[in-house]
Amino acid sequence: MQHMTKEFSHLDHVLGHGFDSVIDVRSPAEFAEDHVPGAINLPVLDNEERARVGTIYKQQSPFLARKVGAALVFRNASAHIEGPLAQFDGSWRPLVYCWRGGQRSGAFAWMLAQIGWRPEVVQGGYKTYRRLVTARLYDQPLGLRLIQLGGYTGTAKTALLHRLAQREVQVLDLEGLARHRGSLLGGMPGGQPSQKAFESTLAQALHRFDPQRPVLVEAESSKIGGLLVPPSLWSAMKVAPWIEVSAPLAARAAYLAEAYDDILSDTEGLRHKLRHLVAFRGTAVVDNWFKLIDRGDRLALTAALAAEHYDPAYAKSMRALAPDIRHRFETQGLSASELDQLADRIAARLDSFSVI
Repeated sequence: MQHMTKEFSHLDHVLGHGFDSVIDVRSPAEFAEDHVPGAINLPVLDNEERARVGTIYKQQSPFLARKVGAALVFRNASAHIEGPLAQFDGSWRPLVYCWRGGQRSGAFAWMLAQIGWRPEVVQGGYKTYRRLVTARLYDQPLGLRLIQLGGYTGTAKTALLHRLAQREVQVLDLEGLARHRGSLLGGMPGGQPSQKAFESTLAQALHRFDPQRPVLVEAESSKIGGLLVPPSLWSAMKVAPWIEVSAPLAARAAYLAEAYDDILSDTEGLRHKLRHLVAFRGTAVVDNWFKLIDRGDRLALTAALAAEHYDPAYAKSMRALAPDIRHRFETQGLSASELDQLADRIAARLDSFSVI
């Protein structure tokens, strides 16, 4: 029994593939950098084995490399069949890919087909998928109606997005996908994904949206931490209308003190980050922040950071952008119940937001 090759010409077809499983047989390092969303990694060569076979190919002979590689591939494939694939019955239909749809995926799919499963191999492998992602995010119009959610730092915009998603509003949480809170102090445990992995999760999120309904996205710069917002999305964001939320400084400071607990608890790391702001805010301002850190006065610190750094930066960006703000929402507090009420008001307004 032979496996079949599957050709994809559009990213939506990859993301809506219809197979029971997607198997990435590349090495763990290749998989970690990026992979098709939802794929499982069943490497037929691990990182060291792949390097070893490549060295043999270059330094000794292609024939010897293929022979050594084949032994390793089938040995590893056997372990996968006895392990994670043991649960599947004869009707299982997996989609398999490697780097470019060549020997690794072909060998693995051949073995699966001999068992009686119905595998298909992605023609062109991961390179085909990546080319389609690039076309979607770099070369094609976004094709979605965006609304930007703006507001000063500490107005709980990300928390609002999550609440609005529960109210069936289409939301794009860029900070969640980028694993970064979008500011100098925005780093999160575990760090950020690679640019390619970020774009994969972004492409998957865009794939799920109904183009007939607006998509709410938090107003961001073109860079979130170390990751770039791809051109198709950034172009759509720049011309999208806005809604804006506002809250008193005291409420925002209290919210930031809780939301940034991990950052504020690492006082040495916090000092290191804030030192970079001397060039922008001056030594006296930053020294005062350090005094507040020494005193352990988190509320005073977050209020000072908002008033003396984040708010001026936001005001400056607003003057440069001059966004089309269609509606402003005010709240006196940012407690869970107050955010629920604010989300209800925004969701109701979006239902009548017809001119996008």
